[in-house]
Amino acid sequence: MRFYEFEAKRLLGKHAIPIPQSGIAHTAADAERLAAEIGCPVVVKAQVISPKALKAGAVKSAASPAQAKQAAEQLLQLDDGGRKPKGLLIEKRPAATKEYALGVTYDGIAKKPVIIASDMAGNVDEIADTHPDRVVRRHFSALFPFSDYLAKELVSALGLKGADLTRMTPIVARLAQLFLKYDLTQADIYSLARLEDGNFVALDCHMDMEVEGRRRQKAILDELGIAADDTRAPRLPTPFEVEAAKIDAEDPRGVAGPVAEFDGNIGLVIGAGGGSLTLTDAVRKHGGRPANYAALGGNPSVKKAQRLTKLILSKPGVKKIAVMSNVVSNTRADLVARGVIKGVTELGLDPKQTIAIFRVPGAWEADAAKILQKYGIEYCDRSVSISEAARRAVEKIGR
Repeated sequence: MRFYEFEAKRLLGKHAIPIPQSGIAHTAADAERLAAEIGCPVVVKAQVISPKALKAGAVKSAASPAQAKQAAEQLLQLDDGGRKPKGLLIEKRPAATKEYALGVTYDGIAKKPVIIASDMAGNVDEIADTHPDRVVRRHFSALFPFSDYLAKELVSALGLKGADLTRMTPIVARLAQLFLKYDLTQADIYSLARLEDGNFVALDCHMDMEVEGRRRQKAILDELGIAADDTRAPRLPTPFEVEAAKIDAEDPRGVAGPVAEFDGNIGLVIGAGGGSLTLTDAVRKHGGRPANYAALGGNPSVKKAQRLTKLILSKPGVKKIAVMSNVVSNTRADLVARGVIKGVTELGLDPKQTIAIFRVPGAWEADAAKILQKYGIEYCDRSVSISEAARRAVEKIGR
């Protein structure tokens, strides 16, 4: 779950990480007033979370209150995935003598959190790709209290000494502690600026929280005014996605989701967690155009598979579906087969003509094979790779 920058800044300030003087505006007049109160120059930042909106120029500088008003008028019109911006962050932009970048995330290979820092401003992941010699890292434990000595070691590795070392060390330590405390998956300060007086201030930041941590973090989410139904998706859900979520919520057996709608012609009933992402990519790799992403797994009921199948086939332009999964151990292939065929026949369609391919290895797969054979549907066992199954599906359905 992504935080708006003004919320992330509140978390930084709550943990004594210096942030610029700022305010939230909801109209152009508010932006003009705040710019006058704060004192220019300021930056005007549209509070958006859609990657498309962020790349569309969501930040503008203003040298006067009048310029802040003009910038606000433009930024308030941004499309944030079907929503208007949450507001505008009007923020003092002090002069910096040097800028650094800090980031905390999880290292999947080391299976530990890691702090990454650079003597350049920006996204530390991107800096690591382009200027690996300008980046330093230190792993730390998610189980034991964070050691300030580790932060000092990291800052020293950046080449800071004396007062700079003393001032930046607690900022690094507090960012790591904040990361652990709030179940974050990412905590970035894109620009940690050293000011002319020697103090540091976090100018630009970004934070994401683990979705599963929302229940544990209810107190801070309430404090920030984030409602329980505010999913912070990159865009508003389509009616198709809303209906899919309803199918999943109304039947606790297994999982049918998340479901995402695309502009394609190949309906996908896919499963196996990360395998479903791999399968979607495989379809695209072979020139196919997926109409949706839909993860089905966890031993769903026949009814759940049936309802999901009917929903996918109801999409305009979708005439056929591909039912595919990675190797699984807990999902009964026969139940998936029964549910998918039931959904197809209830729409008055021929399963043989509608189900391009069925590849769901797992429990009771021999029974699934018999059911599919009865209807003349091509069945692939685990000897057929995911990539090959996707290729056959694309070949049958078309691009």
